[in-house]
Amino acid sequence: MLETPIAERHLIFSEKGKTERKPFVIRIFAPKPVDPASVSFRVVPGTAVSLVQFDESLGATYGADSLQALQLAADIEPVLKRLSTHYDFYFPTGEGYFDGNGSFGYRSKG
Repeated sequence: MLETPIAERHLIFSEKGKTERKPFVIRIFAPKPVDPASVSFRVVPGTAVSLVQFDESLGATYGADSLQALQLAADIEPVLKRLSTHYDFYFPTGEGYFDGNGSFGYRSKG
């Protein structure tokens, strides 16, 4: 069972060309030391892993240390950019997640 996430992003998504919107949550979990027996690569002291959950899908991000593992795990935009070929993403306010240039950005009104 996963521990409590240290960060979350709540979004809404829809399939391209469809109007039905559904919630989508991304969760990042605290980095932990890598158990050398659990991976197929050489592990040196300090190597860490941070789990990232995209809705129901769980992935592992490895780093040379816990800071790098967390930094890489928090960089979710490349994953959302790849998914955006099939899906549109929105902030809970309804504003588009990516601006017209495909860049991430929240624009406050006012």
